[in-house]
Amino acid sequence: MSYSSNAAPQPQQKDNRKTIYALLIGALVLTWGYLIFDKSKNKEIITQKEIQYVNVSNAKDSLQALFNDASARADSLTGSNVQLTGALAQKNSEILKLRSNIGSILKKKNATDAELKQAKEMIAELNGKIDGLFAEITKLKGENQQLTSANQQLSTEKNQLTTEKGELQTNLSKTQAEKANVEDLASTLHASNIAVEAVKVKSNGSQKETSSAKRADLFIISCSLDENRVTPSGKKTIYVSVLNPDGTPSGTEGSFKSRDGSDVAYSNKVEVDYTTGKILPVSFSWKPGAKFQAGEYKILIYHNGFKIGEGKKDLKKGGFLGL
Repeated sequence: MSYSSNAAPQPQQKDNRKTIYALLIGALVLTWGYLIFDKSKNKEIITQKEIQYVNVSNAKDSLQALFNDASARADSLTGSNVQLTGALAQKNSEILKLRSNIGSILKKKNATDAELKQAKEMIAELNGKIDGLFAEITKLKGENQQLTSANQQLSTEKNQLTTEKGELQTNLSKTQAEKANVEDLASTLHASNIAVEAVKVKSNGSQKETSSAKRADLFIISCSLDENRVTPSGKKTIYVSVLNPDGTPSGTEGSFKSRDGSDVAYSNKVEVDYTTGKILPVSFSWKPGAKFQAGEYKILIYHNGFKIGEGKKDLKKGGFLGL
């Protein structure tokens, strides 16, 4: 069997591999481009997040520093030994509450911008309240210093017045004592018209004056207590000392203190009822413990520790030739 040489040639099959390769390469390039773009985008987001975190962290640090400073100022006020009462205690309570709220926000790790903004506003409010409290305390300290100064001045004046009062009291007491002494001296009575009569008492009780020591039984002593407008009315004690011719006390009943401090023996003590500003006649009898002696007797009258009068009586020896 023979084949003809004029037969038509068959077409060659087209090679598509290049196209496929091109498409694959394009897809790969697109994929890499997307990956590179996505990675770059992620890096940008991360960078932004990092910047945002740093900004938040810096903001928190700044707020924390402001808060620490405000807290230190508040602590310095409450630790200054100032007793806070009333309105000041209320303001301090508000400051403590604000500090607690601010501290709670700043302790959060993921505090939001809104929370940090709130914290910033509260720190500003806290500083304002601290300034107000500081001003109030400073004012009170100033007032306390003024009061302390005034109290010291008053204390000084009080001490001065106490000293002056003491001096016045001393002077007054001295004046009163001097006045009392003057009145006491002025109230001393004075005896005048002193008379001494020697008397012989008869068996029938009648009395007869005598000048004989041998015959005399007693003395009748009389005087007048002169007018005294200082001496208060009432009972007065008059002491009478009778001195023998030899100068010794006669018939002593006791003694009293004179104004010079010495003891004076008295022979008789007479109680009289004196009226202020009046003259009082006084008369009393006195009998010695033994017989009278011849010679001059002295009769000394005392009141208020002073000798207020003196009388004398001379007795002679009785009988013929002095027997």
